[in-house]
Amino acid sequence: MLLISILQTKKMEKKSKEYEELVMNYMKYNSCPVAATMTKIGGKWKPIILYLISHDVNRFGEMLRMIEGISKKMLTKQLRELEADGLINRKVYAEVPPRVEYSVTEKGVSIRPIIVAMREWGLANVLETGGK
Repeated sequence: MLLISILQTKKMEKKSKEYEELVMNYMKYNSCPVAATMTKIGGKWKPIILYLISHDVNRFGEMLRMIEGISKKMLTKQLRELEADGLINRKVYAEVPPRVEYSVTEKGVSIRPIIVAMREWGLANVLETGGK
């Protein structure tokens, strides 16, 4: 273990500060920070759901209509996971029929720059260019 640490230290001397920080974080958390983020917002549906909720599409039916290809079961599962991870709130109104609205938490707002960057990239590199 000591030999590996010495070899890593020697290699890091030749690398940039960013590389050194990457390796130190990886060793400290025993994981990649990008992978950790992806466990919370990764997949096919979560970024889309977060994008919609952050733009006031906050009702289940609205999301179901707007997200092409998602099933009720999958939307429910993804919303529950986002809520469990503290990225969205679920508020149930005591009405008949019951009404449920979703909103982004403070933690969810902190991830918004990533979602906005994905939107911008998609506009510039996929939608505007016809997917090429």
